[in-house]
Amino acid sequence: MALSTFAIRVLGAGLAYLSQILLARWMGAHEYGIYSVAWTVIIVLGVFACIGFSSSPNRFIPQYDKTGDLPRLRGFLLTSRLSALVAATVLAGFGMLGVWLLRQTIEPFYVWPLIIILTALPLFALGGVQDGIARSYDWPSLAMLPTYIWRPLVIIGLVLGLILSGEPATAMTAAAAAVIATWLVAIYQVIALKRRLANKVQPGPRKIELSGWLAISLPMLMVEGFLQLITSADVIMVSFWHSPEEVAVYFAASKTLALVHFVYFAVRAASAHRFSGFVHSNDQTGLENYVRQATIWTFWPSLTAGIGLLLVAPLLLSLFGAGFGAGYPLIAVLLVGVLARSSVGPIDALLTMSGHQKSCALIYSATFAANVLLNLLLIPKFGLMGAAIATSASIIFEATCLSITAHRKLQIRTFILFSKADNKGSTR
Repeated sequence: MALSTFAIRVLGAGLAYLSQILLARWMGAHEYGIYSVAWTVIIVLGVFACIGFSSSPNRFIPQYDKTGDLPRLRGFLLTSRLSALVAATVLAGFGMLGVWLLRQTIEPFYVWPLIIILTALPLFALGGVQDGIARSYDWPSLAMLPTYIWRPLVIIGLVLGLILSGEPATAMTAAAAAVIATWLVAIYQVIALKRRLANKVQPGPRKIELSGWLAISLPMLMVEGFLQLITSADVIMVSFWHSPEEVAVYFAASKTLALVHFVYFAVRAASAHRFSGFVHSNDQTGLENYVRQATIWTFWPSLTAGIGLLLVAPLLLSLFGAGFGAGYPLIAVLLVGVLARSSVGPIDALLTMSGHQKSCALIYSATFAANVLLNLLLIPKFGLMGAAIATSASIIFEATCLSITAHRKLQIRTFILFSKADNKGSTR
């Protein structure tokens, strides 16, 4: 599962990066910067619109499978998707209304791209929940191919088709393509998931416990939401003080770094439901061993990829166009934070799947607050470099707090430099 997920994420990261290069080339820095902000908003809101049901399948589905509780399993599979779809639709409506009411305050070139791209939110959120369900059944292709392969391909194809048909290469063009691609891919995933689930879960009565599921899912939402905010807030905040051209440079740098960061997210995606399985089986030794493996698979590939990236980053940034080479120092600073996070492995998934999601959410909320404060202090003074420093510093704080919490709550050391023996000793 981890290797399959890793392979898909490698291919997806490369494809996503290629799509960003093509969009930057076709649109120019100004329009690309506008689109970058709009798409980042969708990514952030999409996490919150799932109301935690993108993560909780990894908790509930293994649990109901082990206990044979099919009524609750059927109820959860239906309710989780419908709840996210409704919540995302409401959030999109309020988002579009808010953008329109604040159109005198927001830079005018952001208004319509934001309104257009918000129509993607309902199906974006539905796709997030379906990803979680598919991961819980060890279906990495169904979980990740639609999001990381099909959607970027469709966006590229649609934008190119619109350009060839005579439409201008603007942020609005790209936003419209992103909306269509998101809807098409999510609908395909609905059909494919329905077919696979038919072989796993026989039809029958459903038992719905929405309040109980939300009680577990909402703290997970805070974990996922604040993690995404920590990762994306810098791009949005840079747009408050800098032009779309400068936002484009920062976004290109962060996307280049994503070629390293995908290792962490790949292992995290593959590990969450396995952590849950060990916890529900009361297998402490198995859990410790798997945590150690997950940390190794996160850190050393990230370090190797990071060193390689520093060597080729100038060439990669030049592919975006003139002026994007200014993002190279930003990559070096942001890489420090990425390596700090990878040095403790997918520890947030471990805490969440072991029932400590509230502690994890508290850490992420504190990290996000620190990130915003540091961005407010450093961006006006140091510009794009200030945003990079703020983001890396907050991630180092996050990794430290998560590692300490895992040791206190689970008696498991997750830092890469601790040996397997240290974990065994900590449980005695």
